[in-house]
Amino acid sequence: MRKTEQSDPADQPKQPDQEDLVLTERVGNVLVATMNRPEARNALNPELLHELSSVLKEADAAPAVRAIVLTGAGPVFCAGMDLKAFARGARFDSLLWFYREGVATPVVAALNGSAVAGGFELALACDLVVAADHASLGIAEVKRGLFAAGGATTLADRIPLAVALEMGLTGELVTASRAADIGLVNRVVPADAVRAEALALAERIAQNGPLGVAMTKKLMRSRRWAKPAEIEAVFRSADATEGARAFAERRAPVWTGK
Repeated sequence: MRKTEQSDPADQPKQPDQEDLVLTERVGNVLVATMNRPEARNALNPELLHELSSVLKEADAAPAVRAIVLTGAGPVFCAGMDLKAFARGARFDSLLWFYREGVATPVVAALNGSAVAGGFELALACDLVVAADHASLGIAEVKRGLFAAGGATTLADRIPLAVALEMGLTGELVTASRAADIGLVNRVVPADAVRAEALALAERIAQNGPLGVAMTKKLMRSRRWAKPAEIEAVFRSADATEGARAFAERRAPVWTGK
């Protein structure tokens, strides 16, 4: 999946001889997106952020994509912001919209290895997290004189404030098992099983009615009750009729997203 737009001058497009910074693969109704800077531990530079932003937007707009798996190439999920690019004065705002707003399509983070600083915040922006048992996670920005601009608030919303403050103020990382204990990770599995486990989880989501899934995510993320118009739009949809008919006929439903 290629970039479809260009942003500010800091986000320059790839040259023809460069590798894709985000590899994509369709598995049924699931899109697997892989950050592809293993030599830099998938550190987020402006080019990677720009390409990942385009991939996520394209996937979210594609009716056939009903779930997304986000992972990293190599032994590390993401080491966070590319500090060398930061020192050169690069801008890193291409993906802020995802950290803050996310996409309507459910996203499963497959942490093949550690997720640190902006990499951990990227995982926090996803809906579900599958982590390798050896992975370490946390917001370590304070150790570099920075702060977690893309995830401090999200972290404090997800876990007890005292725990979030300890992670944020010390910059210390937690193990995957500890992250699961405090509710930040859904599954902890051996490293070689992370992709398969995340894909299986995404496929289970993709089997469900896309309108109902999207509304469920929207309401849970916003922590509010459904509005009458939202109830009407889903409960009177063709998919709602199909779901009831498929149940009565004892067959798998065929969703159209309408």
